[in-house]
Amino acid sequence: MSRYTPAAVDLPIAPADPVLTSALAEVFDLEGKISRALDALGLMADKDVLLLDGDGGRRQADLEALGARVRAIDGLDPGRLPAGSADLVVGCWTGLGLGPAADPATLARLERVLRPEGRVLLVEDYGRDDIRPLYADPEREARLSLASDRRGPMLAAGFRTRTLHCFWSFPSVDAARSLLEALFPESGARVAASLARPRLEHKVAVFHRSRGG
Repeated sequence: MSRYTPAAVDLPIAPADPVLTSALAEVFDLEGKISRALDALGLMADKDVLLLDGDGGRRQADLEALGARVRAIDGLDPGRLPAGSADLVVGCWTGLGLGPAADPATLARLERVLRPEGRVLLVEDYGRDDIRPLYADPEREARLSLASDRRGPMLAAGFRTRTLHCFWSFPSVDAARSLLEALFPESGARVAASLARPRLEHKVAVFHRSRGG
């Protein structure tokens, strides 16, 4: 059974089975809304981009296709990199956007590697969507709600939020049922049975902040 994994750079969850990983990649955000939003917020062309916890996969390829020079690092701490060496710091499903990036020490580490006009862009789940019943996890939903709350730590620290309406787009309802049951044995069949069309809405938030607020 897959579980919520807060450090999957290409996908919102990281199945242990590579076959399931490939299957999810074939249905998630086929419209490329995440990459387009990152480009709109960061103007990737000819920029030096630090990709947190990157692995040379889809997200890095998408950013490079937009003209970025991407350096992917293991983990979330760019402490060993030279100060002022990046135009953008990008993290996808690292968990930083769910509160930790608001911590002054963490934010300082991220901003240290940025040039004066640099930006931090953090992609996280937003919640309040068709994916929520798959997790059936009130604590997860509470974390997501707090991250986007105007009274929560992220917005109080100067981050702004752009919400994207992404989708899991399946070739058929039967294909949706098969993949959802494999990914979420306890809830997948129930969610699939309720589908009127082979698509699930998955809301994604991009938390963005210019260096220095």
